[in-house]
Amino acid sequence: MIDHDRLFKELLSTFFVEFLDLFLPQVVSQIDRDSIQFLPQEIFTDVTSGEKKEIDLLAQCRFEQQDTCFLIHVENQSYTETAFAKRMFKYFARLYEKYDLPIYPVVVFSFDEPKRAEPQNYRVIFGDFKVVEFQFAAIQLNRLSWRDFLTQSNPVAAALMSKMNIRREERPQVKAECLRLLATLKLSPARMQLISGFVDTYLRLDTTEEQVFQAAIDTMGLTEREEIMEIVTSWEQKAAQKTREEIALNLLQRGMIVPEIAQITGLSVEQVQQLQAQLSPEN
Repeated sequence: MIDHDRLFKELLSTFFVEFLDLFLPQVVSQIDRDSIQFLPQEIFTDVTSGEKKEIDLLAQCRFEQQDTCFLIHVENQSYTETAFAKRMFKYFARLYEKYDLPIYPVVVFSFDEPKRAEPQNYRVIFGDFKVVEFQFAAIQLNRLSWRDFLTQSNPVAAALMSKMNIRREERPQVKAECLRLLATLKLSPARMQLISGFVDTYLRLDTTEEQVFQAAIDTMGLTEREEIMEIVTSWEQKAAQKTREEIALNLLQRGMIVPEIAQITGLSVEQVQQLQAQLSPEN
């Protein structure tokens, strides 16, 4: 199971200004970028269903050359939901009550289907009297063309192209283009890993697609090709490490001793002991 909320939260909190630059330039132009701070996550209880909901991202910003602040609430929605706009309004109302600051609500619709335009407002109307007219900014990825973002020198573009409107036969090409763009950005290793991991999660290719992907990389310049292959190699190393750990956990559960497991899997004794600790009843 893919933890969509965690992946998007990590991406957007790490590259928050870049996200605003890409999709909400009219907002970021009003912000003192040095003032941005993320507030503690809010958890709301739905009194009707009893469910607890945790909002994804809440940032406090100061207006450029002003002392006044406002909030930006960003929610990732990874599945279609009939009453989602109403839920966004409830979030807005509770956040406004707590902080008493202007709020700019944003939703990233990240599901693959359906591709119809999602509602981005919630209304309460009596006859011709509008009691509530609530709107939020909507970024529906499956209605965006990945080709429109090829020249964007932006790490969020490199990541989110993998979730845009992609035909099945385009998947290898899009993955190659995501990595090509990433290779031009000269990010730190940790940030590079975050973006590449995001892309690999959402564009897992089968054997035939991998061949097309490799052919697309081979057409690129030498420098880009070398940097992309470094990323691909790191994916392979992580996959191999995960396999070794899964084998070790299985052998531990069967009662095999730590030194033998280390010898079989190629893991260090310390690594096997750490895995053994995960199986402890206290954990």
